[in-house]
Amino acid sequence: MSEQPRLIKKYPNRRLYDTKTSSYITLADVKDLVLDFEHFVVVDAKSGEDLTRSILLQIILEEESGGVPLFSSELLAQIIRFYGNAMQSMLSKYLENNIKSLVEFQNKVQEQSRSLYGENNQVQADMWGQFLNFQGPAMQSMMSAYMDQSQKMFQQMQDQLQNQTRNMFTGFPFPGEDGEQGGKSE
Repeated sequence: MSEQPRLIKKYPNRRLYDTKTSSYITLADVKDLVLDFEHFVVVDAKSGEDLTRSILLQIILEEESGGVPLFSSELLAQIIRFYGNAMQSMLSKYLENNIKSLVEFQNKVQEQSRSLYGENNQVQADMWGQFLNFQGPAMQSMMSAYMDQSQKMFQQMQDQLQNQTRNMFTGFPFPGEDGEQGGKSE
């Protein structure tokens, strides 16, 4: 039987109330819950509406505003362009799968580190840091190549979908094709 998620209520004064600890918490506390893999939901105290995504987006915004941002302006612009696009759900699944793959890779490296150096967390953190510093350029190059390949694959999928759509509707006149003037009759 799975445990119920931790309930956090958001009040109109924007305060967050953790029902487990019976105390008010901050976005930083919610971030700590995320980092601790704590399962929680944030709901509007009056309406019961689920606000979890909204709170998580606020945390991302704070992280992006302070320090070193994870997303470039160009990447954010590209993501915005997918909203309302037929490819929106595909992009969501694509990003989710790639993040899962990255986490699995990190977990495997950490497991290998544990098997070599035991449970000493400081040694693991130092080794992970050294690995990333030493392998940084190689990892960046590998990730760049992977992203380029993924982008090409994604573009091919989009082109293929467009071609299939055109083929499905070959008998229908489309504005701007074959010399037509937007379907206007003279």
